[in-house]
Amino acid sequence: MKIDSKIKPVLDPEFVPAVLWNRAYEAKVADSADTKAINIALSRKDGFVAVWSGSVLPHEGENVELNRKYVERLVKFLLWQKGGSRILVEGAPEIAGMLAEIYSPHGERAFDDDFIGMKIYGEPIRVEAVDAVPEAFEGAVALGRNLGGNRIGFDLGGSDRKAAALIDGEVVFSEEIEWDPYFQKDPQYHLDGIRDTLKRAAAHLPSVDAIGGSAAGVYVNNEVRAASLFRGVSEDGFENHVRNIFFQLKEEWNGIPFEVVNDGEVTALAGSMSMDVNSVLGVSMGTSEAVGYVDPDGHIKPWLNELAFAPVDYRDDAPVDEWSRDHGCGVQYFSQQAIARLAPIAGFDISDLPFAQQLIKVQQAMKEGDERAQKIYETVGVCFGYTIAHYADFYEIENLLILGRVTSGRGGEIILEEARKVLDAEFPELSASLKMSTPDEKMKRHGQAVAAGSLPSIG
Repeated sequence: MKIDSKIKPVLDPEFVPAVLWNRAYEAKVADSADTKAINIALSRKDGFVAVWSGSVLPHEGENVELNRKYVERLVKFLLWQKGGSRILVEGAPEIAGMLAEIYSPHGERAFDDDFIGMKIYGEPIRVEAVDAVPEAFEGAVALGRNLGGNRIGFDLGGSDRKAAALIDGEVVFSEEIEWDPYFQKDPQYHLDGIRDTLKRAAAHLPSVDAIGGSAAGVYVNNEVRAASLFRGVSEDGFENHVRNIFFQLKEEWNGIPFEVVNDGEVTALAGSMSMDVNSVLGVSMGTSEAVGYVDPDGHIKPWLNELAFAPVDYRDDAPVDEWSRDHGCGVQYFSQQAIARLAPIAGFDISDLPFAQQLIKVQQAMKEGDERAQKIYETVGVCFGYTIAHYADFYEIENLLILGRVTSGRGGEIILEEARKVLDAEFPELSASLKMSTPDEKMKRHGQAVAAGSLPSIG
């Protein structure tokens, strides 16, 4: 299908916005006299069920490839948005068979089968054709907004770890310490670093009543299911020393209330608390792309929201994520990796530097008014504008919070300006209803730590 976007990313003109491709496909379905209703459910062992309903073209001829792209990219997004180890398909057994092949240990999405299925939910992804999908049951997580007592809030990122000491919600101490967790083979490195951070914060409190933390990765009831922070640790080391690392730390702190959740969720919670609003999608463009969501009722949902792995560009030769080996996923567009990918296209010769250093070089060039740097940020902004509309098809969003090192300085302003231009030109109703903001100084300094510290309830 030919997709005509009104605004092209200057350094990435072949970008095919997922939202426009999906809408073109859906318009084709609407114009077809012979379509098939389909329901897809994602479920997991804890009883969670998410259901998507729609229609597809007759699965024949040239429609086969269109159906394949539409459904596979849709399911890929839903898996990384909501999570699930069982994919149930009602109304299209041929689609179920196709997905079963794709999400197999030897299929195109073998990474997802292993990561989401085995690492997160402890079983391979299974795809089944069913007569009827079960009713949706998603629920919410009652965490956060607890500010009483003496608390520690911490955040573990890919390049630094942050902590704050709070007394009845007021920050009495905060600090940021550089570390390099990604490729450390010894889990003791991680344990020692987190211990040090907690002890340094505790030194500024008369006692510690609760500890709350955020970190990149997937955490279920404080258990580390999968996290890029520990990617250098062996499988045995992960099972024996990492999976229950926060249970060990809780014991060391005499069993006080201790909660750890994904950093994207805490980002969204911090935005919700700071701005006193709900329906917040938080997007952090840093080492990777981190996303979190607070629903219209002010709750965190029991979803993955790992949109770094969710597809946003539907061209066949889209950039490949080095970890998942998939094409066109968010991490290649909204992170330090995106800046590093675009830098040589813009004319920078800095590819020998680590991603974080490449970002610094581009930011310095932006301060000096370098047009090459401006084009990088314009490109990110246009891609982000189309992706915001894509996200809005899956989330109820009234407030979009954008943060992370990629969005610092004038470059971040350009990203938002270009994104707004796309929304105004292509999605005016969404643009009129959506408030986009960046953290104020208070939230930049303490918001994440305060929100993390507020996770546990006392008594």
